[in-house]
Amino acid sequence: MKTCIIGAGSIGGLIGARLAAAGTSVSAVARGATLEALREHGWRADSGGTRISGPVAAASEDPAELGAQDLVIIAVKGQALPAVAERIAPLLGPHTLVLPAMNGVPWWFCERIDGFPGGPLTSVDPDGSVGAAIATERVLGCVVHISASTPEPGLVNHAMGDGLIIGEPFGGSSERAQRVVDLLAGAGFTATHHEDVRTPIWYKLWGNLTMNPMSAVTGAPIDALLADPLVREFCSEAMREANQVGARIGCPIDEDPEARHAVTAKLGGFKTSMLQDAEAGRPIELDGIVGAVVEIARRLEVPTPSIDALFGITRLFGRMHGLYPQSAH
Repeated sequence: MKTCIIGAGSIGGLIGARLAAAGTSVSAVARGATLEALREHGWRADSGGTRISGPVAAASEDPAELGAQDLVIIAVKGQALPAVAERIAPLLGPHTLVLPAMNGVPWWFCERIDGFPGGPLTSVDPDGSVGAAIATERVLGCVVHISASTPEPGLVNHAMGDGLIIGEPFGGSSERAQRVVDLLAGAGFTATHHEDVRTPIWYKLWGNLTMNPMSAVTGAPIDALLADPLVREFCSEAMREANQVGARIGCPIDEDPEARHAVTAKLGGFKTSMLQDAEAGRPIELDGIVGAVVEIARRLEVPTPSIDALFGITRLFGRMHGLYPQSAH
């Protein structure tokens, strides 16, 4: 499959390197130092002491220079998605598939949910431009279970995990989803074809919902957050609220927050992606991870006082540090 990756950072760069090393033609939409590094060195990732590399088919800041693709993988932070949607059209042919390898609630998540009030989620698609530019019929849902970083532009350091869950947005299995799963599995990922991809999307969000913003606001790694009994219980209460929301939208979670905390604790004292962004002075990915949950809950009239407080505190923290727009929400 002729593939293009938009966002050649940690996740996009790892996917690109593995696909290119496996012989797939992989282009990139990138800019600045990352674009220069891709043009000079190709795709590069260090994983388990091994350098994975492969040629970049083409790299440009302008999607129009790359032309229509078979598969477009979007690996940017949620706040960058509207800008991507504005420029993605040249990459989309009649049968192009779009795979958003992103955190949080995707823009299409609440489409076709019986009884869900209102239109698109404004927290992740404020003016409807993303949905207008990327028809849901093109999209495959994706859940990323990978930890990686970029020590320098164009070079990925893969820390742990290689899981990618792929599925049709509105359920069921399909030949096209299996093609993408096979492509990624052939590049060394543990790729699975899920018949209800919304459920693992919500399950991953269930953990990120609390750990990411709490770490950004406090500056604490995960082990410190879980070691504080008051913080731990606050996170648990927010997760219980998210369970109630999930049950209303067909994404129930049959697990207690304490069980999830125990799994998270085994990962040790790592820094969440939101904490890394905050420390680096980069915008925080708050809307897709927390704001969307607040919006869904309000539309369904499900009380979420802990999640609301978490969103408000983190939003204010972001605004005071120039990491979140003053005008949003």
